Amino acid sequence: MAEISDVCFNEAGLVPCIVQDADTLEVLMMAWMSAESLALTLERRETVFWSRSRQEIWHKGATSGNTQKLVDLRYDCDADCLLALVHPAGPACHTGNRTCFYRSLL
Repeated sequence: MAEISDVCFNEAGLVPCIVQDADTLEVLMMAWMSAESLALTLERRETVFWSRSRQEIWHKGATSGNTQKLVDLRYDCDADCLLALVHPAGPACHTGNRTCFYRSLL
């Protein structure tokens, strides 16, 4: 089994995490994780991120109730990106949309 130390964090101590619905495979959002938020995610089995704008730990859904129950947490071949498969308890986006990827450039 992998360890948190196996993950390659960037110079800011963060790693991107793509969040995907475990049932539909729809991409819901992308957020950043620190080693601490990654450890909390694994411990709580809910997504916990690092807010770059607020410079603090952010438990997804702590205020909105739109938590994300962790089904699996994977990392890519370079160990520099995470993929969280979740069961969402509501919309992922702060706008109220199910996914943050609701706009198209085409």
